[in-house]
Amino acid sequence: MSERILIIDDDPDVVQFVRVNLELEGYGVESASGAVEGIERALAEPPDMVILDIMMPGIDGMEVLRRLRTTPTTANTAVILLTAKALTEDRVAGLAAGADDYVAKPFAIEELLARVGTVLRRSKAMRDLSPLTGLPGNFRISEELDRRVLTGDPLAIVYADLDNFKAYNDHYGFMRGDDVIKFAANTLVEAAVEVGDPSCFVGHVGGDDFIMVMSPDDVERYCKTVVDHFDDGILDLYDPQDALRGYVEVIDRRGERHAFPIVSLSMGVATNLRRTFTNAWEASAVASEMKEHAKSETGSAFRIDRRAG
Repeated sequence: MSERILIIDDDPDVVQFVRVNLELEGYGVESASGAVEGIERALAEPPDMVILDIMMPGIDGMEVLRRLRTTPTTANTAVILLTAKALTEDRVAGLAAGADDYVAKPFAIEELLARVGTVLRRSKAMRDLSPLTGLPGNFRISEELDRRVLTGDPLAIVYADLDNFKAYNDHYGFMRGDDVIKFAANTLVEAAVEVGDPSCFVGHVGGDDFIMVMSPDDVERYCKTVVDHFDDGILDLYDPQDALRGYVEVIDRRGERHAFPIVSLSMGVATNLRRTFTNAWEASAVASEMKEHAKSETGSAFRIDRRAG
């Protein structure tokens, strides 16, 4: 599906010129002849991008930009200001107000198209980053898995998640729980750097789930490095008395106390060294199965699938 772009400009000649060229590039284009109509259209069906004039009668473009940025459904919509106000202070004011780019009239259509493509790519990438860890999210993970599986080149897929994390979250609160997620993410990334696999991809599925894709030659050393670093550092995120006794107590709905061990990390690994994966779903299912086997062990652990397919 092509990206949808909304042009908000009171100059019909500019609107028509920009619309035609954007449509030739394959974008879906809508337009509004003024600020009020533009705001209504953007809020009713948020587009992927707004190309916005500043100098319009009544409500000006800067106020439109402010409303887009303060409304949850359009807060992350890409915005390019397209305006005759070309002074440096005007550019600075527009970018400071939240615009993603600023193009001065008169403009070359080739430059505008290039900026539209660049801003949309950047916006798409930013939307798919986990706000907590900064790692690529589900869309990028799917893309990476599909691409690497389809090449047929040797690969290993690692599926990791945390054990006893809910108990930690219930005991210490979600803000300290977020620190555990970030610690896990940093451990996974730092291990990739330490192992030195330039092909290693680390993604955050969400919650306490992560996916890594790498060379099968490096995967066992990678997992051992993760286990060592995670177990070395996780106790620093506990209160001293809980770290010393090795568990936290959580009271359930019936008022009963339960002891939960220190948070650990379980990883399951699937490779195509002895089997062929036809798609990313098949590979991730094997990694998930191996992860469940790793969870049967005490503390952080990993299991690698070595079966022939």
